[in-house]
Amino acid sequence: MADVKAKSGLADVKSMREQGKRAPALTGQLSGFGIGPHNAVMRILVVEDNEGIAAGLRANLMQRSYAVDVCASVAEAWHALSTERFDAVLLDLGLSDGDGSEVVRRLRLQTGRPGVPQLPDPATPVLILTARDQVQDRVAGLNLGADDYLVKPFDMDELEARLRAMMRRAAGQASPVIRHADLEVDPAARTIRQAGQKVEVSPREFAVLWALLLARGRVLSRPQIEEHLYSWGDTVESNAVEVYVHHLRKKLGQKIIVTMRGVGYFMPQEQE
Repeated sequence: MADVKAKSGLADVKSMREQGKRAPALTGQLSGFGIGPHNAVMRILVVEDNEGIAAGLRANLMQRSYAVDVCASVAEAWHALSTERFDAVLLDLGLSDGDGSEVVRRLRLQTGRPGVPQLPDPATPVLILTARDQVQDRVAGLNLGADDYLVKPFDMDELEARLRAMMRRAAGQASPVIRHADLEVDPAARTIRQAGQKVEVSPREFAVLWALLLARGRVLSRPQIEEHLYSWGDTVESNAVEVYVHHLRKKLGQKIIVTMRGVGYFMPQEQE
């Protein structure tokens, strides 16, 4: 998919929304749109002001089936987190308008009612990526509330392994394989087994199931599910979520996903 340049101003955002594309809120501050491929499974926010590093991260993560959005400053990162939901944040510390640690500090200070979705989400996993390799820097970042810390330069395989481990911890899962009823879901291998038999699903069907699985027992609206599938600028088909849910039910059984008419979808805590 062709890259989409940053847009700002009412006309550009209105145009994107009229075309059925995901668009950021109106600030004109967001510096980049990382367009994930149509097989995206999880949505990552990269906060990095070095264009070369940001582009490399985006390209590598997109190749690994992530939806990726990019911004370059503390202000842009905070705006993105305040208006969109992300599965994880990759955060540089040395940003153009301040220290990236301010993003972590403010994020962890957010309060809300337990179990009630909110933005910014204080539970969003954050992995710091920085050239600062002193022990005191790592300790300071982790004490502020970062979930992990990786020093540049780094290996992409290690970065992805840390990302997935971090997101498993955030979801309360120690094992890389999540079990639910007769399902075994492996996010690293992107595989699903039902009663021991492998079930073939498309990457976006997997993304829908994964989002509902992590939120099991809680209803997700169509826009909330779309947040796991698309980056800024991606074209969103009006009935895409309904189609993916229909396919999953055909493959895994009608009771696997429950519809709350007019509200959204959820996966029961225990299958009936």
